[in-house]
Amino acid sequence: MLHLEKKKAFHFLVTFWNFSSHGESLHRIGFFGMETSIRLPHGIYSTTMELKATYDIENMGLTPGIRHELWPLDEIDPTKDKFPCCLVWTPLPVVSWLAPFIGHVGICREDGVILDFAGSNFVNIDSFAFGAVARYLQLDRKQCCFPANLAEHTCKYGFKHREYGAAVTWDDALRSSMRHFEHKTYNLFTCNCHSFVANCLNRLCYGGSMEWNMINVATLVLFKGQWVSVMSILRAFLPFMLVLCLGLVLVGWPFIIGLFSFSMLLIGWFLLGNYWLKWLIDC
Repeated sequence: MLHLEKKKAFHFLVTFWNFSSHGESLHRIGFFGMETSIRLPHGIYSTTMELKATYDIENMGLTPGIRHELWPLDEIDPTKDKFPCCLVWTPLPVVSWLAPFIGHVGICREDGVILDFAGSNFVNIDSFAFGAVARYLQLDRKQCCFPANLAEHTCKYGFKHREYGAAVTWDDALRSSMRHFEHKTYNLFTCNCHSFVANCLNRLCYGGSMEWNMINVATLVLFKGQWVSVMSILRAFLPFMLVLCLGLVLVGWPFIIGLFSFSMLLIGWFLLGNYWLKWLIDC
């Protein structure tokens, strides 16, 4: 008996009978309940052989109904900058001093390595631009659509998802986005790190949506992200508070009004570009 794996077993039984008669043997062979007879030279023997094997083919799209299985992830380890399947965020120099809700984002592979779009035709690997991770949010791979073929989409988009660039694994989606953004020109206002993360999430169809953009990526991290440490909070807000106090002392209330207006202009631009003038935003 040969036992190879687990699921979908098949077995067959071959039985030989022989009867000796006048220098030759009559052999009857039974195979799956059918019998036939053959004559061979003299020799009396009887053999019964049973072979039973089990096989398992997973995630190949050959057998309908096979469920995509996900291997367990390692623990999040900020000391080693390992954040498996996470969105990560860090404050930007100068820009975050004036608008602390704006920062640099990246997305992590299943092994925890950070990927971020850090410049024209350049995606950083395992070297997060602008400093250590301050906030992170681990995403659930079960909320992704990993179709083995067009008929196995779990999202509502089907062919649209396939045409956009559906992936069979988390890392596969990230690799596709990396190749796409290695030919993109970086622009803070039209094609930035948030665009890269949104592109990854659209390929994953995360949460059953292909409508990810700069705004909802930033909102997701802002409202659901966890702080790495108290020092991360200080690093994100202390420069802003110092600039705010200094401006208030030196300039007064007009500085506060100007700072507020700057923030509103940024928010207004990204809302306009992502929801009404989508042709301006390159994702």
